[in-house]
Amino acid sequence: MTTTNTTHSDIPFGPDPNPHKPKLRVPAGSWDSHFHIFGPPHRFPYAESRRYSPPTAAIEHWLAISSAIGIERGFVVTPSVHDLDPAVTLDAIARADGRIRGMVRANASMTSDEVKRLHAGGIRGLRFPFAKVVRREFNADEFHANIARIQSANWVVEFQIDGDSLEVHADLIGNVPLPTIIDEFAGIQPADGLDQPAFRTLLDLLAKPNVYLKLICADRYLYQGQRYEDIVAMSRAVIAKAPDRIIWGSDWPHSYVFRANGMPNDGDLIDMLLDFAPDEAVRNKILVDNPKGLFDFD
Repeated sequence: MTTTNTTHSDIPFGPDPNPHKPKLRVPAGSWDSHFHIFGPPHRFPYAESRRYSPPTAAIEHWLAISSAIGIERGFVVTPSVHDLDPAVTLDAIARADGRIRGMVRANASMTSDEVKRLHAGGIRGLRFPFAKVVRREFNADEFHANIARIQSANWVVEFQIDGDSLEVHADLIGNVPLPTIIDEFAGIQPADGLDQPAFRTLLDLLAKPNVYLKLICADRYLYQGQRYEDIVAMSRAVIAKAPDRIIWGSDWPHSYVFRANGMPNDGDLIDMLLDFAPDEAVRNKILVDNPKGLFDFD
């Protein structure tokens, strides 16, 4: 089972609370550029439109896990289970002692005053969830309305998007007047190889100076049965194309896991960077320099 076929009555497993000690010694100031906070639902109710009902994943838990694997900074992404309500994200930022910034979901009714309020609360980005997994298609009107609101704040723009949609809308995505992130490898399947049209489109976009990629979801691919060798090859290809515009995220708390013995360990996840980016200087860019330049601004 994956979240594509779930309903709000389905409950995924909670994250592994015991990260292995990584072999990788991450540099000081390293960032986890993609994680989520869930609830607790008695304080931050889940959206009625949610596709599943995860157990609480509190900011205190992420802070403990990240510290155990050497991560000092973070970028929290408002999840679909909280939909357009940014309260859980703003609360996490406020209680993290300056360690994190955050991203909210695109909202066509967002006002300029709302952007200012969110910015003051530590929000630095807007995510467009235009993907099959969240049961939404690309909406150009919503995109343009939101960009007009956030451009003066200089937030980053993030696309959760599928490979076929990436191909169709590549020109628009590549010319956003703000730093632009593609996450989850645009749903591109590693098993289909590096010459598939969607992956070639992704590489073409990464040639543009404003386009970034979040290196996340290796664990999701493994959960789906993809070969690790194919995931490594795809990861190395995007890093080689744009080493100054790749960032890493854990995707904690891994809410796609609905079977026993399927939960990844966060110590193992960060060690995958040793295979994805064997060069230490490049890893330092991915973990420190690149995310700091994107998210750490007033």
